[in-house]
Amino acid sequence: MFFPFTKVRAARAKASVDPSFHEIERKFLLKRFPPNLKKYPHDTVEQGYLAAGSGGLQVRLRKKGSVLSLTYKQGTRGQREEREIRLSLEQFNALWPATAGRRLTKVRYDVPWKKHTIEIDVYRGRHDGLVVAEVEFDDQKSAAEFQRPDWLGRDVTGKRKYSNVALAHDSTARAQ
Repeated sequence: MFFPFTKVRAARAKASVDPSFHEIERKFLLKRFPPNLKKYPHDTVEQGYLAAGSGGLQVRLRKKGSVLSLTYKQGTRGQREEREIRLSLEQFNALWPATAGRRLTKVRYDVPWKKHTIEIDVYRGRHDGLVVAEVEFDDQKSAAEFQRPDWLGRDVTGKRKYSNVALAHDSTARAQ
């Protein structure tokens, strides 16, 4: 299997001046579900990891509804470089077996909140019962100034045990 990491590294240097390839997000636990959660758009998400390494490196496959993708991420603590490409069903099916033992399933709800979308992930399978919410931002200032709804609980941004890659790799423990 070939991944053009030399091309990614070259693109990464460019990304330092191109903020469109950066993901800035905060992650929260929920105190309770927002009213009428099931009325919001939602999809089942299956994702598996092809690679994870130092510096927050992740190469992920994802099926969200009918959308199939491969995503490269690098970075930690709420700000990461992220690059995603769509895959055909044949490409996805060729790579998916390589994620065995490093997968998770969740239902993602997209809940509008002021000028943001709060993505609520309700985990299934071995992490059944875990619920987290993520909010993406355009810059660090808006992330710091975010006024969250009262149903969002503790901020767990950067806490490894709540990261999808850790949840996908950990077959025995469940984040609390």
